[in-house]
Amino acid sequence: MKQHSFVQRRRFLLGGAALCVTQVAACARSEGRFDEVDGLVRNTIRKGEAPGAVVAIGHDQQIMHRFVYGKRALVPAPEPLTWDTRFDMASLTKPTMTALAVMQLVEQQKLRVDDQVSQYFPEFACNGKEDISVRLLLTHYSGLPPDVPLTDPWTGKAEGVKRAMTSPLINPPGAKFVYSDINYIMLGLLVEKLGGLPLDQYARINILEPLGMTESGYLPAASLRPLIAPTQYDEQGNMLRGVVHDPTARRMGGVAGHAGLFSDARDMTLYAQALLDRLKGRPSRFPLRQDTLVLMTTPQQPAGKTELRGFGWDIDTHYSSPRGNVFSRRSFGHTGFTGTSLWIDPESDSYVLILTNRVHPSGGHSVVQLRHDIATAAGKALGLSAPV
Repeated sequence: MKQHSFVQRRRFLLGGAALCVTQVAACARSEGRFDEVDGLVRNTIRKGEAPGAVVAIGHDQQIMHRFVYGKRALVPAPEPLTWDTRFDMASLTKPTMTALAVMQLVEQQKLRVDDQVSQYFPEFACNGKEDISVRLLLTHYSGLPPDVPLTDPWTGKAEGVKRAMTSPLINPPGAKFVYSDINYIMLGLLVEKLGGLPLDQYARINILEPLGMTESGYLPAASLRPLIAPTQYDEQGNMLRGVVHDPTARRMGGVAGHAGLFSDARDMTLYAQALLDRLKGRPSRFPLRQDTLVLMTTPQQPAGKTELRGFGWDIDTHYSSPRGNVFSRRSFGHTGFTGTSLWIDPESDSYVLILTNRVHPSGGHSVVQLRHDIATAAGKALGLSAPV
């Protein structure tokens, strides 16, 4: 690969797949270092475990490596994957949008993390939920079940809200970590109530626009669908493309606290870098103070609990395999059911972004091992040592 100027944007074709490169100087210097990462992606795609994958590895304020391989769509006709393909972020919506919005309200003193949720929504207090705090929602220690009932054919935001408000508990509040979409449905409702805007509008004005994330948002326009990676067939046999994959968010109209964001690699690397810059005390457009961001990215679960969660971000739980074997125990991240993940390590000033639509076209395969292995290979390529 020839050396190009730092600001040029080029597309190189490798075996029929597109590798889109910006910040080429950094990538050119690292040529060959990330061959193991690329090999892992190629092997996964060739085995049919995902149609394609976009990978970006950031370090020391640069994107050190980008790799785009495979297909954006397999049906009804194959389409090549590109760097600017937009993906359904699924549960990456939780920390990047909803939890950040909640913490903005905390900064504005409109909310405190140890406030009871029933202070804002009295109807939530039913079924023993009166003592659930915002903290317990943010860290998934609320005692709520993983989701609202979906066995009957309900639709509409009002019905989804009703089911979240009236949900029973499966554990005493604060007793056990159980990852729950209901937690973030409720947090999204708090943002709307205290932020004074629908959640998608609040996120656009207070998060996406300040960060320059022009390719991201909820409810993407029909004109954008050719750029969006399709997920899978819905219950009626229609291929979901530009329509949120998560069934609860879809029934609620496509905007909810737990899912609904669509984004691409450009915007997600902007987000990751701005977050790292704020944490490291560098100039940053990240729309939160450093001390508040620290609360999102360090353990905030109830005292004595060993499943470690920040306010939005996963730190050390049974979901933490995207950390791999090399990134530090101070690192944090999150995944999305559709095949997306972002893991960030402030200790080494690094991040790993992986975007796939692994559920396409009919449900797909697990990419849990791929996330782990890419993070491990990326950390080693960056010269990091396994944490003690």
